[in-house]
Amino acid sequence: MKKYNVAVVGVGAVGEEMLRVLKQRKFPVNQLKVFARSAREITVDNEKYNVEVLNENSFKGMDIALFAGTEGDKGASVTYAQHAVKQGCVVIDNGADFRMNKDVPLVVPEANANDVKKHKGIIANPNCSTIQMIVALAPIKKEYGLKRIIASTYQAVSGAGRGAIIQTEEEYKAWATNSKYNGEKALAHEIAFNLIPHIGSFEDSGFTTEEMKMVHETHKILHDNKIKISTTTVRVPVKNAHSEAVYIETKKPVDANEVRKLLAKSPGIIVVDDPKNKVYPMPKDCSGRDETFVGRIRRDINNDKGLWLWIVADNLRKGAASNAIQIAEVLVKENWL
Repeated sequence: MKKYNVAVVGVGAVGEEMLRVLKQRKFPVNQLKVFARSAREITVDNEKYNVEVLNENSFKGMDIALFAGTEGDKGASVTYAQHAVKQGCVVIDNGADFRMNKDVPLVVPEANANDVKKHKGIIANPNCSTIQMIVALAPIKKEYGLKRIIASTYQAVSGAGRGAIIQTEEEYKAWATNSKYNGEKALAHEIAFNLIPHIGSFEDSGFTTEEMKMVHETHKILHDNKIKISTTTVRVPVKNAHSEAVYIETKKPVDANEVRKLLAKSPGIIVVDDPKNKVYPMPKDCSGRDETFVGRIRRDINNDKGLWLWIVADNLRKGAASNAIQIAEVLVKENWL
């Protein structure tokens, strides 16, 4: 098997997960380089990695560069992606900076893997909440058509970075000792025993940037701007794995049992749907997995074209690192480098 030189840019929560997933999925790595703003040594799953300082010449001899990306602040890819491309490297960017660029494919391999071949050196990884929804909805769209999506997300604090995880843990510790957390706050408000209906920044429409990402990215990935999409994104005191309550309206009448069968045989999906026995997807069971879990599948009692789904996935893995590496797997399998 041919092996490839791979660069991972960034060693935050997503960057570390990329290193973990590359190893677990046995990606054919020849040489692996890890870059960040400062040089250091890190340990992931008892394996040590030498982190080099990123610069314009870091990508010489590299075949694929995985940019861990960042939400909000401009990611490193804005500064360095074009340098990587000029040096013959294909960039897979987890940040938001290139997602809506018309020349950059936005890819969820279970839904639009063929878009990978259209790349001009850069491929974008969608937003975490978009990815898991697309995995579940793509086979339904293909079978029944899709007119409308209404989604409410329940997003884990890991999606806001390591600082948000620390804040959450420390707030609970403070509560347990009847004290107050006075440390740094990565989130807009206290998160312990609370929900924050605010992810991203608010636009003039009243929707947040996170909510609008789900709208625009879904249109692009599914190649259908006519789907009516509305979302509400909420930060919840869960450490890892995002959950979504998604209502869809299809073009043809749907049957819940047939949808269960359809999803059960679709790639990347595990159906967990036995509510009478209290069996349904939950974040604690989905964390650490690459699959998207779907349950609570039920038809709208007032609309034979309406369907509810409960969708859960690990936002650091399928929502970021694993999806990026799946894109790399498509690149090498199809020889689209």
